[in-house]
Amino acid sequence: MKWTNDRSGNVDDRRGAGGGGMMVGGGLGTLIIAAIIFFLGGDPSAILSSGMGSETQRTEQRDLTPDELKVREFVQMITAENEQTWTKVFQENGMQYEPAKVVMFEAVTQSGCGTAQAAMGPFYCPADQTIYMDMSFFKELQQRFGAQVSEFSIAYVMAHEMGHHIQNLLGTLQKTDQLRRSGRYSEADMNRVSVATELQADFYAGLWARQTDNREKFLEPGDIESAISAAEAVGDDNIQKRSQGYVNQESFTHGSSAQRKEWFMKGYNTGDIRQGDTFNALLK
Repeated sequence: MKWTNDRSGNVDDRRGAGGGGMMVGGGLGTLIIAAIIFFLGGDPSAILSSGMGSETQRTEQRDLTPDELKVREFVQMITAENEQTWTKVFQENGMQYEPAKVVMFEAVTQSGCGTAQAAMGPFYCPADQTIYMDMSFFKELQQRFGAQVSEFSIAYVMAHEMGHHIQNLLGTLQKTDQLRRSGRYSEADMNRVSVATELQADFYAGLWARQTDNREKFLEPGDIESAISAAEAVGDDNIQKRSQGYVNQESFTHGSSAQRKEWFMKGYNTGDIRQGDTFNALLK
């Protein structure tokens, strides 16, 4: 992908600052839990605030390397492109966009949803409207899940998390949380709601890619394919096969590999926010 000249001031880089905290411990159970929520979680607060783990890892304060500074610049650029695109989309629909913040960290940091840990992967916290990114996740994405990792696959992950921010601004996350808290729905029902939530964030990521490319012409050959590779690698069916050796569709919380590709591409092909009603499509 081509870099643009835009940079956002809403990125907080906490890498190299030092610190420590509770880390997820070992064991098969933890690995399975981490695999399920490892990528693109909509609301990780229950896990983050549970204090899982017993090992404390401390990092010494240090200067960032030139490569790490370049990564920060990239994240600032992608954040800025999300801000510009979503400001335009909201204006076209008679609304005002409120930017999210992005925190880059390593190992562990504090979030509005509790302790953010590297093992959780990137996530959006509705409580402080912030995306938390430990960049080591992308090495895991490639090594553990076999995804094709490129600059644009990183951009896709960020766009998905921005999609959860859009859902927060539009009230979607609040409605799904009310359903969960009501206690009137079975676990299987809430899993389907979770899948619809995650697939809509994939749709928003595809929409962002289309709208931003229309404005900046930043996509290059292979970029969309790398985003699809990342989306498919973390489909529930792929994760379950790798972690437990079989697939249980009723336990899906993020959608299958095919569904994730389908809704990302629908967002990319239409570029129309009105086409992203995954709830009506999946919960009939």
